[in-house]
Amino acid sequence: MPDAPTAVDSSAERRPTPIHDRLDRAKHRQAVAHAQQAGQSQRAAITSASLARSTVRHWNAPPVTSAAAPAALADFIETPEGVEWLRRVQMAAHWCICEQGGAGVRVVCDFLELSGLSALTGASYGTQQAFQAELERQIVSSATTLREVLAKTMPHRTLSIVEDETWQDGMRLVAIEPVSNFILLEQASAARSAAAWSQALERGLAGFKVTVVQGISDEAKGLLAHVKRDQGAHHSTDLFHLQHEVSKAMSLALRRTEQQAEADETTTKARWQAECAAEQAYHRQHHGPGRPPAFAARIDRALEAYVQASLARERAQAQRAESKALIGAFSAVDHPYELEQGQAQTPEQLQTHLAGLFARLEALAEEVDLSERLCARLAKAKRLTNSLVATLAFFFMTVNTRVQALDLSPAIEQAMLNDLIPALYLERAAARSPGAEQRHRLRALSAQLLAPLQQPAHPIQSLDEATRRHLEQVAGDCADLFQRSSSCVEGRNGVLALYQHGHHRLSPRKQQVLTALHNFAIKRPDGTTAAERFFAQPHPSLFEQVLERMPWPARPARRRPRPAKRPYLTLVAA
Repeated sequence: MPDAPTAVDSSAERRPTPIHDRLDRAKHRQAVAHAQQAGQSQRAAITSASLARSTVRHWNAPPVTSAAAPAALADFIETPEGVEWLRRVQMAAHWCICEQGGAGVRVVCDFLELSGLSALTGASYGTQQAFQAELERQIVSSATTLREVLAKTMPHRTLSIVEDETWQDGMRLVAIEPVSNFILLEQASAARSAAAWSQALERGLAGFKVTVVQGISDEAKGLLAHVKRDQGAHHSTDLFHLQHEVSKAMSLALRRTEQQAEADETTTKARWQAECAAEQAYHRQHHGPGRPPAFAARIDRALEAYVQASLARERAQAQRAESKALIGAFSAVDHPYELEQGQAQTPEQLQTHLAGLFARLEALAEEVDLSERLCARLAKAKRLTNSLVATLAFFFMTVNTRVQALDLSPAIEQAMLNDLIPALYLERAAARSPGAEQRHRLRALSAQLLAPLQQPAHPIQSLDEATRRHLEQVAGDCADLFQRSSSCVEGRNGVLALYQHGHHRLSPRKQQVLTALHNFAIKRPDGTTAAERFFAQPHPSLFEQVLERMPWPARPARRRPRPAKRPYLTLVAA
């Protein structure tokens, strides 16, 4: 016997699928409105859109919030364009206030309330907290996708990397490419041994077409073994650590000597003034026969002591000022091209300059009778000069190898080595100079070195434009090879400290978000991101990519009334 036919609920077939997407609502409302404007009745327009009249009546109901938005703005928000604009504004608020500004979700809620946007979108903490959580997930996901896509098409690069540990919410291993400021690695770790560093860097460089030729860091044994043994690269000592060791050895001791000299000067001056005042007081009074006190001798002795104390104070100030100048002089001499004429500085010349600076520091230490412990610090700093000299030798060896590999004519090769690369290095040194006068002088010197290369008669002008651009790129890479500072990692540590101060802790997801924004969102004045500089190619806007993935803003809901709190001493009827 055949099965009986199954009854079909025709009303269920006609029942439209509930639409919860705010953009779909706006599109359907716009379609219904256009149909009505074309002459259709409301019922026909709603039926053609496969909607229920009750649904459309619900959508057309007035807002349930107490806040009222301008009528024109409220009408605009009900259009598809308005919904897209509202999502952009809401995401921009979270992006700038929470992710880049370091504030919390409640600040966004206050912004929506004060701006009047709470009449157009849900402004409760729960709604906005869920929106931010989704935003952070999409930022990390989009940045990961961008990283993978750009890595496939990037040109091969030889890298210098800066490595150090940060200590916000536990230890993190951080590696940054200093020229582009791209964060290669930023992850929590329980150890900072050479093995831990090598494993972390291997994961950080996965998929990249790079060769690590230089590592810049402090003198930690794990980092030294990681760079030299595991990576087979040259290790460059951070100049700051040498200066810091000298400062710890000299600055405090010289400051104490200066303070003691100032105190002695004040004491002797007061004694001299007291003796002068005693003599004047004695002569103002009437005295009988007898020999007066020897005021002249007393005043002379006090004055001599005061003069000696003043000389000691001046000598202490001069010693401290000289020590400060010598510490700064390390930065002035540690360059592959000297900053006065732009000429190449040989490793032997650098060794001579450094030896002269330490000779004077040791003489100062002997003059102030520096303690044995502080002299040991000075000796420790002096041992680092060998690493600075080795870095300079590595720089010139690598530069000569790269230029010779271009197989240029002797005239153009010498122009590269003697003019173009020094000029580009001086331009970079000028950008890092703290004083305007020094910046202007170095830029003028750089332009002076470039001037002969820009003359029509120079052999380099006989090359085609593509070749000249390639030579500029190689010269820029050579100029960027000399790295002596790990300040980019120290700056990153400071940024994380500011975020931690506001949030009390940095969750793993928040840490990944901050890394993604650093690499793909924050721009320099030239409009480039760290990823754009590192991968040598533009990339889509991270903000726009995340915006396409974000949910539509929630509609504002009616707020539940809260009963007023009764006074505790309200009279109760007997």
